[in-house]
Amino acid sequence: MNQRITEGALSIDAALHAFVNQQVLPGTAVTPAAFWQGLQHIHGEFAQANESLLRQRDELQARIDAWWLQRRGQLVDLQAHRQFLTDIGYLQPEPATFQISTENVDAEIAEVAGPQLVVPLSNPRYALNAANARWGSLYDALYGTDAVLPPVTASGYDPQRGGKVIAFARRLLDEVAPLAAGRHADAVGYRIEHDELRVDVAGGLMTSLADAGLLAGWQGEATAPTAILLRHHGLHVQLCIDRNHPIGGNDPAGVSDVLLESALTTIQDCEDSVAAVNAAEKIQVYGHWLGLMKGDLQASFFKEGRERVRRLNEDRRYHAPGGGELVLPGRSLMLVRNVGHHMRSDAVLHDGQPVFETVLDALITVTIALHDLRGAQCNSRAGSVYVVKPKMHGPEEVALANRLFTAVEAALGLPTNTVKLGIMDEERRTSANLRACIQQVRERVVFINTGFLDRTGDEIHTSMEAAAVLPKEVIKQQPWLSAYEKRNVEAGLLCGFRGRAQIGKGMWAMPDRMAQMLSTKGAHPRAAANTAWVPSPTAATLHALHYHQVEVAQLQQQLQSRLAETGPTGLDELLTPPLADKDVSAEDVQAELDNNIQGILGYVVRWIDQGVGCSKVPDIHGVGLMEDRATLRISSQHVANWLHHGVCSEAQVQETFLRMAAVVDQQNAGDPAYRPMAGNPQGSLAFQAALELVFAGRIQPNGYTEFILHRYRQQLLAAQVG
Repeated sequence: MNQRITEGALSIDAALHAFVNQQVLPGTAVTPAAFWQGLQHIHGEFAQANESLLRQRDELQARIDAWWLQRRGQLVDLQAHRQFLTDIGYLQPEPATFQISTENVDAEIAEVAGPQLVVPLSNPRYALNAANARWGSLYDALYGTDAVLPPVTASGYDPQRGGKVIAFARRLLDEVAPLAAGRHADAVGYRIEHDELRVDVAGGLMTSLADAGLLAGWQGEATAPTAILLRHHGLHVQLCIDRNHPIGGNDPAGVSDVLLESALTTIQDCEDSVAAVNAAEKIQVYGHWLGLMKGDLQASFFKEGRERVRRLNEDRRYHAPGGGELVLPGRSLMLVRNVGHHMRSDAVLHDGQPVFETVLDALITVTIALHDLRGAQCNSRAGSVYVVKPKMHGPEEVALANRLFTAVEAALGLPTNTVKLGIMDEERRTSANLRACIQQVRERVVFINTGFLDRTGDEIHTSMEAAAVLPKEVIKQQPWLSAYEKRNVEAGLLCGFRGRAQIGKGMWAMPDRMAQMLSTKGAHPRAAANTAWVPSPTAATLHALHYHQVEVAQLQQQLQSRLAETGPTGLDELLTPPLADKDVSAEDVQAELDNNIQGILGYVVRWIDQGVGCSKVPDIHGVGLMEDRATLRISSQHVANWLHHGVCSEAQVQETFLRMAAVVDQQNAGDPAYRPMAGNPQGSLAFQAALELVFAGRIQPNGYTEFILHRYRQQLLAAQVG
């Protein structure tokens, strides 16, 4: 049994106690006594109110279940449904018009539109890659993916492929920084004269930028620059010039690459993409956040037969027009996502009971951020700490989060509202009351973001007793989803987010399908959202192209003007559950089960056996999908719903699990750490956990998967120790 240290009413895992006292606190001006007393006080204030709100979740769900049971088989009466939700307090009155007043917000959040990465903090290499994804090579992103041609299948440089990449990049330059005459494709030289860019074009023509103000800076000598920096829609584009480079040597202008400012912001995640079920795993997650905030995180890995070390990038420096130096961040602005209100952790006991993990996350992650806040401020130049809060249900829970961070600020001696809050709009009660939620944190909110997968999982669970739901792909086409996405943007604009906070859209889940992403994800900025999630640095660089195509600030201003005349999208569509209106064929039922259950097993086996909370999991067709607990929630709730309403049978689901276990085993045959399931399903904790996620899915609070996952992984870890 792990040793524990007593601090007042707290019993703390000894390793966590040592980590905080010896690694986190030195350099923060916070003493160990103050920290642990603060944790005890904050949790004491938070716990009772949180327990009451969690009970309210269950009570509301029970009343909704009973309402649907009385009306099963009847047509949905939307007016009666809405009145019922109002009567039980699920729907809150819309607040009077207000504007958020958040201050000291970094430009990457408040002013500039661009991609946002989400990455598990449990993996230091991924965390570093994401932090360094502020800048990305357009040449690499295009050449190494299917963006311009089918994926690379052979080693070595392909001139045809390279030519298409270079032509693509030149067209981009013509779009974002057009020349007064001629094209960038015909450029044979770039130089700076009298603080303006001069471009020599084939045929003897000398030209310049059509808009001289697009030149932001340069590196090297003005007559022979090594880099030209342009600024468009607030984002930077850098031409790299090196005639000694293999690519630059064959380019008439010596251009060896085009770099794009890519992931402006990154969410370093302690939640859905992480498997951290005990103190040791939490220490690892917190330790990586500490390294990021102190700037000394490193990760070693082997590539091409030799060891390499990944570190955080330094700032980038340029000569500025008019003299002086322009300094741009080399790293993405980092936010940290804490766990939701519903999770507990025995890493610390308060009066003998596991603490609410969100309190532990709040105090420790903000304390760690003091190393940046009271140090070099390499992360937040504005002097703020950014925390993303997931899975809050309605305004009262958001208000409780506000009180939690006010208490954390007081314990650490920080001014009120130093901690800025991001609201994940991923639960039905939050999206139905979004403006009321924003009002509760109007002085600290910096972010609202839609999450289709969690939102759909909660939609299915909330309406579990109504009827069978539609197939997953059909659910995506239903009016409630478009209303959800529209209302999220509208709420942000109506509450004054333009120029002050982010309005975000959800994840692109197929990191190997970049051509498809390029053709579809531009819808996010066109919907007036100033950020959207991507799964990799490469995807961030390619998604950055969309923010050059669309000036989001202008779209937001136009939409805000229309909203003043028309008002926001109503609630009726949002509150219409995606219920099946006809029977699904036996073939389609089985195909849906195969797809869902294969995905469940593929994700759960890595979570339980290897502690991997987010990874690229092959789907039933072999397409790699980024999976985390949100994808697991929707899949498990979908099967649980169909099972409950007799669309499929228990025997059919059991058979599908066994058959799909063999498929997943085969997909993971090359992984030496993988434990097969099909040969001994009774002996596989991962297989048993996956079964329980479906067969007990209907009774899981809000359809969450965490409780089952944590219990089975803790069982596996205990068996390993034993």
